[in-house]
Amino acid sequence: MIDKTAIIHPTAKIADDAIIGPYVVIGENVTIGHRTRVISNAHIEFAEIGDDCTISPFATIGSEPQDLGYKGEETKVIIGDGTIIKENVTIHRGAACGDFTTRIGKKCLLMVGSHVAHNCVLADEVILANLVTLGGHVHVGFGAFVGGMSVFHQNIRIGDMAIISGFSASRQDILPYSKGEGRPPVPRGLNVIAMKRRGVSQEVRTATNEAFKLLISEEYNTTQAIEKIKAEIPMNEYIEKMIDFIQTSKRGVLLKSHKSGHESLE
Repeated sequence: MIDKTAIIHPTAKIADDAIIGPYVVIGENVTIGHRTRVISNAHIEFAEIGDDCTISPFATIGSEPQDLGYKGEETKVIIGDGTIIKENVTIHRGAACGDFTTRIGKKCLLMVGSHVAHNCVLADEVILANLVTLGGHVHVGFGAFVGGMSVFHQNIRIGDMAIISGFSASRQDILPYSKGEGRPPVPRGLNVIAMKRRGVSQEVRTATNEAFKLLISEEYNTTQAIEKIKAEIPMNEYIEKMIDFIQTSKRGVLLKSHKSGHESLE
């Protein structure tokens, strides 16, 4: 169903069972999947939106990137099935680099006023709380939760199942499975609740927590901590992912506080 007040570009491809509400503007090169709802006053262009999504009022998807090098190249946004975009969210299409695409995974939730800049990649089931701001080329891992009004520098990575408190900010990568808070969000513990909810066994969680404690310990530098982990702790896919994440980082991974007196693990 398409409301009679909506403005639809002739190049748009809209599934027969999608719902397009009043005063929606759908520009060129847009695809909207089955059962997706686009509620009143949303603006979409240069975007591929999957099935069963919800686009709330005054969301803006696919507008030009905030990149002075952008010269009108054909770029786009891709949004996976089942994702919810709340009011006043902005998602910019890719700049003319990489694969020219900003990507949002399946079953994500972008809360009110959050911003996803050009060429960001959000994996499946990511949650951005109100007013989160991601700079360009930020990668957010599977199942990560980012607290409200947090800000992240371009090109950083937020690891799988990380949880970051509100009002945080970082110029460095955030370790997978970590709980972080502050400016920067120093890791305070392992996100064992998320791991448990996703079926990770007690044995694996315990080993991963021991590895995590070594990585953030003030007693060892990162190289020493990784060597000690490999020598003393049974490896599993989560420990391997943390180590690989650290070793492939281009901006450095936030592991320890730059100030004294930060909270230690219980």
